[in-house]
Amino acid sequence: MKIKENVKIDIASPSSMGVRITPKDRQPVNISHEYTMQATSAETNVLNVGAGLGLKTKVFTAFVKDNPIAAFIQAELRARNIAYEGPEVDAGGPWGYRHQFNIADSGFGVRGAKVTNDRAGEVGRTLNVKDFDLKRIFEEDGVGILHLSGLIAALSEDSCKFCVELAKAAKKSGTVISFDLNYRATFWKGREDELSKAFKEIASLADILIGNEEDFQLALGIEGPEAGGKDTGKVDSFKEMIERVKKTYPNAKVFATTLRQVVNANENLWGAIVHAEGEWFVEEPRLIPVLDRIGGGDGFAGGLLYAISKGYDKSEWIKYGWASGAMAVTLLNDYVTVNDEDVLMNIYKGNARIAR
Repeated sequence: MKIKENVKIDIASPSSMGVRITPKDRQPVNISHEYTMQATSAETNVLNVGAGLGLKTKVFTAFVKDNPIAAFIQAELRARNIAYEGPEVDAGGPWGYRHQFNIADSGFGVRGAKVTNDRAGEVGRTLNVKDFDLKRIFEEDGVGILHLSGLIAALSEDSCKFCVELAKAAKKSGTVISFDLNYRATFWKGREDELSKAFKEIASLADILIGNEEDFQLALGIEGPEAGGKDTGKVDSFKEMIERVKKTYPNAKVFATTLRQVVNANENLWGAIVHAEGEWFVEEPRLIPVLDRIGGGDGFAGGLLYAISKGYDKSEWIKYGWASGAMAVTLLNDYVTVNDEDVLMNIYKGNARIAR
């Protein structure tokens, strides 16, 4: 896959930023009194892999003006080597705009993780193409890969239109487009026609499509495995579906999904499938330890896009994706921070020996 050269931004993504609050010592939210706060969003979690390894990354977002949470998020993005661009929106009083709060219990053993989102008044819902100079971003500065997520595309009518316009501008300029479908039923309720049309338009422009079978069926209306057919397992049923997706979206050249089976909150089976330019690559699920499972899928997408951006052989893409996702769940953050490729490759090889 050819990535545009001489660009100022290697990987960019639109996002709605918020904060994630987690109890100390993996305790449940309802009995906890001490918490850790981090800046977060699914899309910047994807950017974080490449940002840590030296790629030039940028998030297109919105901030609440003169707000301490916004200042916290901006400082965290700078520390993570992620540039940001976007308007500052007046809060409009105590019932106006704010950054989302994500309150997350990591779970432990037989007790699964539980996440509560407070997205009322979320400033990212105001994202609008009028606040961004797309000609400068894509034609003058240049972007190697634009990563879009179904979460931000479905957040509001404005953010949906924003993602569609970004995809159009990116395609026109020769930027590679990645689209993680990320279907969420709660976002789609009552907006099925609007979002189905937008998601299909973005998918028709995308070069890379990421999602599981349910994502492709519910977000894009792709028919699932044949009824009454032999159940040959997740890998074969995903392959069967992707053959149908390719016919509907011939522009896409890369398709990917993760495979996860929960043993308990501290152990998962973790695998992945990538169809890259006509070839299948499969990482059969392996048992991995889990400290906090949130962020594994975004870590996978981030590692995949990093390897593609670097021009590595397509057989390597799944390795970086698998390893980044596996690393993400060993961290209390929901994003991967790594400054050495060897760390990822040792994770992939199962080498946890001390490095001196």
